[in-house]
Order: sequence, then C-alpha cells, then structure tokens
Amino acid sequence: MAVEHLFQSDKIKIASWNVNSIRVRVEHVTSWIKQKNPDVLLLQELKAQEQYFPKEPFEDLGYNIVILGQKSYNGVAILSKFPISDIVYGLPNVKNDDQSRYLEAWINSGEKGLRVASIYVPNGNPVGTPKYSYKVDWLNSLIEHAYELNQQEEATILGGDFNICPNIVDLANPTKLKDDAVFMPEIRQLFRKLINIGYVDSFRALNPKNEEYTYWDYGNAFEHNNGLRIDHLLMSSIAIDRCTKVQIDTKPRTWVRPSDHTPIFCDLL
Repeated sequence: MAVEHLFQSDKIKIASWNVNSIRVRVEHVTSWIKQKNPDVLLLQELKAQEQYFPKEPFEDLGYNIVILGQKSYNGVAILSKFPISDIVYGLPNVKNDDQSRYLEAWINSGEKGLRVASIYVPNGNPVGTPKYSYKVDWLNSLIEHAYELNQQEEATILGGDFNICPNIVDLANPTKLKDDAVFMPEIRQLFRKLINIGYVDSFRALNPKNEEYTYWDYGNAFEHNNGLRIDHLLMSSIAIDRCTKVQIDTKPRTWVRPSDHTPIFCDLL
C-alpha cells in the first residue's frame, strides 16, 4: 500500500517518461526510480487498462498512483510520493474521446504543492490524414485548457511526450523529418502558442545551447545519436521560478529492451 511522504526535502523532483508499455518496462521504471528517487513521475504510453497496470511494485516504493489506461494503446499515469487530489481524467473540453492521453492532478506537498499533467500528444502521422487533423484539434484543445489552468496562478507542470520538436536544434536530422508531423510548421506554431499563453519550455530555458534528445527510433538511431527532443516539461511562471535544474537521463535508453524514449526530470524548490 502506498504511503504519504514522511519528510519534506529541500527540493521536489518531477520526472516524465514515455515507457512504451508499462508491463514490458516495469523493471526498467522501478530500477530508475531507485536510482533517481523522483517525488512525482509522469508516465505515458502505458498500453494497458487500469486493471492491468502493475501497481504493487510502485506502491511498495511509496507511490500513490492514478491511471487513465487504454487497451493496447496510449494511456497515462501519475505516480506521487505525496497525496494526490483534484484529478482530471482526460481533457475536460474534449468530448467523446476514446484515446487516453491526458491526466491532471494536484500534488499535495504542503506549501510546495503543485499541479501536474501527464500528457501524450497524438503522433499525427501521416500528414494530410485524419490522424494529423486529430493532432491539430487535440493540441488546440490542450492550449485552451492550459490557458484556463494558467489563470489559477499555480505552480503547474505540463509534462510528457508532446510529439513535437520545437526547433531545429531539437532534432539530429532535419531533412529526414521535413514531412513528419512532429516537425511540421503548423505543429511547431501550436507549441509556440502554448509558450505564448504563459508556459516555459523548461529544458531549453535552463539549457539554452544543449543539443540533447529524449527519443531515438529503434535500430541504430541511438548508437548514432539520431534523436529528437519531443518530451517536455512545460512550466507556468510560478513553477519555472522554483526550478533549479532540468536534465535528460539517456542511460535507460542503453538498457536491454528499452523504451524508445528516455526520462526527463527537474528539481523544484
């Protein structure tokens, strides 16, 4: 059974990871947790319904868990060593969406409390198909809801796999992605719209020149560092003012049978 955090440390560590099947990667995730000890972990692409999510290994590590699952595809979760409340399952302004891509909650860490969302933006490929239109519509709905959240003037982190490379520095091979939905001008403009309504791309803000990635396709992409930075921790102004560090940990991508993504994490005062 999960327990509440028994102490207040100087910092709160928030992490996000697209695990590409939680049941396949459960040992990877628990191993990483034991190394990095995040207070809050946002997971995406669970590929499991709620009843099949392996809760016990994470509860044994002290986490409270909320899940929005889906059979075989998508799925998001929030793990927290602090109590979780005010849970929002799915974007509230999207009706009849059968894809599990958005989960939001308040993390009750006392004076350091914050709102988090675990987000899995649609991939959108191929461009010019209903999948691409769905991505555009979904992002517009996210922007609308994110604007409403920002009016609450809370420390808010929108974390997850956004399936967007914001700038040319965020991908190793721009030519290869010229027709890909993750780098289309319209999609990048929607990402900038998120920024313009009051959020900060925390990794880029604290690491302005770093050419680092969070995703590498299977095959030899990782060995050649042919990657993309598509996993982000977007922060409200109150959250970024508390942020002291944002890092990408590439080590899990070297493990046997890894996810094609690797964790991104931050420290907040």
